[in-house]
Amino acid sequence: MSTVPTAPTDKAPSATDNSDLEGQMRDRRRIVHELRAKGHNPFANDVRPSHQIFELPASRAEDVASLPLESDLPADAPRYAVAGRLLQVNEMGKAKFLFIRGDRGAMLQLYLKADVAEAFALSNQLGLGDFVLAEGPLFRTRKDKRALRVGHLRLLSKAIRPLPGKALQDGPKVSDEDWRYRQRYADMIVHPEVAEVFRKRATIVREIRRFFDERSYVECDTRMLLSTNGGAAAKPFRTHHNALDQDLYLRIATELDLKRLVVGGLDRVYEIGRIFRNEGLSRFHNPEFTSIEFYESYATYENLMDLTEELLERVCQVVNGTTTIDYQEHKDVRLCRPFRRATMRQLVKEARPDAPIADGPCSDAEYAALPGYAKTVLGVKAPTGYGHALVALFEEYVEKTLVQPTFVCQFPTEVSPLSRKSDADPRFVDRFELFVIGKELANAFSELNDPDDQRSRFAEQVSAKAGGDQEAMDYDEDFCRALEYGMPPTAGEGIGIDRLVMVLTNSASIRDVIPFPQLRPEVANPAEGEAK
Repeated sequence: MSTVPTAPTDKAPSATDNSDLEGQMRDRRRIVHELRAKGHNPFANDVRPSHQIFELPASRAEDVASLPLESDLPADAPRYAVAGRLLQVNEMGKAKFLFIRGDRGAMLQLYLKADVAEAFALSNQLGLGDFVLAEGPLFRTRKDKRALRVGHLRLLSKAIRPLPGKALQDGPKVSDEDWRYRQRYADMIVHPEVAEVFRKRATIVREIRRFFDERSYVECDTRMLLSTNGGAAAKPFRTHHNALDQDLYLRIATELDLKRLVVGGLDRVYEIGRIFRNEGLSRFHNPEFTSIEFYESYATYENLMDLTEELLERVCQVVNGTTTIDYQEHKDVRLCRPFRRATMRQLVKEARPDAPIADGPCSDAEYAALPGYAKTVLGVKAPTGYGHALVALFEEYVEKTLVQPTFVCQFPTEVSPLSRKSDADPRFVDRFELFVIGKELANAFSELNDPDDQRSRFAEQVSAKAGGDQEAMDYDEDFCRALEYGMPPTAGEGIGIDRLVMVLTNSASIRDVIPFPQLRPEVANPAEGEAK
């Protein structure tokens, strides 16, 4: 028995195998010309499979026994026409086993005998990666494997470039991560489990949409290009509109437009869409990502905690069949109600018992002393002012420890320019962030609907931007005007869908859940004659 070889290595092609790669591609192009010369189209589109491979009978190992042996196949046995990508060929003299893969990663063995002369001759011109259509009955091999006896074989699409690695590998993934993300299409061929992440992502988005539709939320699409930068603390991408001769920004949030719609009378509204932030790349950050923002009139941020618990519990159950998951080194992460709820002050106090934080409400003494304490433990990077100092302490000592779902509540007002001030203490706002596995998954608050208060908050943001804060918001007078028409008491929330998919699919990097993540430019390698 022999196996038709794959491409030379289990990684992206390098200078050492470039000549061999070019030779293989020349040989495949030669076959294309030969097929065309004989009147066969190597890129045909005139047939349709009768079944997907995953739909075929006896797809489970325990059902294969229901199929007859090849020698016992009746003349009237059902015939199936299936298509897939050729991944391996095992030659056995006057017979061959061809392994093809179809949608959802479903595999099928094709048993081809030399007495099927035309099909057997064609098989000699096939290469790994080609798409083929095979027709015939199903049977059980003597090793109790399902196979299709080929009566007719057709090349549907010739792969000019060989597969980049062993597509039917049992070992680890291809180690060249940069190549995998740049050539996602090839990555998915070699690692079909990658496609399952994107299938789960689609299920997650579909279930989120169903959840809000069931609760009478209205899905809307808002602007991606805006004249002002607002809705979050982030540095925007800027472009220029030639017809208007005006600089515009790619949106960093959907918040302000969705709240305009609440003013206009949509009491429950949401949007699932792309967000763009001109920030760095990391395991948890991509400059374009997907979020859902939703707003509900006559609700508070406490109501949204209940809603968020219900949403995440339901989505986790649908996707994984359980509400307890493992994420990397973290075991038994419980996405089931209730989640822990604690104030930021409380959590910092737990992590730093020596911090001058009162056990009850924030005292004037605490407000005055905390910035100095932060400077003592954080050094020169400690910000001035109570609110920024509290957040800095939280980020340094608390954030990464919040593995189980935790609602972090009561943020300082100065770091929350769009949130409603707390009635109990206006130095804080009615806001929470949800943390899971040490990362923020959601941000929500009772919305600020006082137009004069909003104007003063925008003015503070303008001052911060003038002082060098590139993530500060612009002054948005139109939004203030909208608030002057009156916005009902409202609570709103944003959830990062990419991070949620990471958690629910146990994906280590945000690049693993985005089909085509942003990457640094490729470095040209003259030895290869192309970018690597």
